[in-house]
Amino acid sequence: MTDYPAVIKGLDLDENQKRYLNERWLDQVRWLSAKAAWSQRRYYAFRLTTVVGAVLTPALASGTALSVEVWGIDISRVSKIAIWIVGVTVAISAAVEQLFHFGERWRNYRRTAERLKSIGWLFFELGPPYADAKTHKAAFPLFLRDAEQVLQADVEAYVARVTSDPQAGGGQTGQSS
Repeated sequence: MTDYPAVIKGLDLDENQKRYLNERWLDQVRWLSAKAAWSQRRYYAFRLTTVVGAVLTPALASGTALSVEVWGIDISRVSKIAIWIVGVTVAISAAVEQLFHFGERWRNYRRTAERLKSIGWLFFELGPPYADAKTHKAAFPLFLRDAEQVLQADVEAYVARVTSDPQAGGGQTGQSS
């Protein structure tokens, strides 16, 4: 992992500019990256539960046709109970993922974190669009504007994609970003 504080410390910037980089830019990069990882784990856990449960259901259903007892246990009855348990688990898993939009959250957080990292590295290296400024102090206002635009766009995207209700017509359905 990159030692961003060391990179920031080495830049020819005043203390307020370095404070912005550490307390706003870097804090957001770290927070967004952590939230992306957290959301990704939740998304995969709920999706995997849904998929595995959906695959198990037909296999369990085949056991309902059996009128066999094994060690005194009616396989048909056990299969019916198992189908009910798996069905409820799949329904809950799908509903929770749909309610909390973990997939959309993951993609939104990851996209924003990567955009912030990208403009950060362009600023650190004085690459385009910061190259014409020649110094970090001169490029800082442009970087500040770009970083805040990314963060504002993140808020707008989060509200539009993650928090809106698709049934109300305000959100996206079935689209990945």
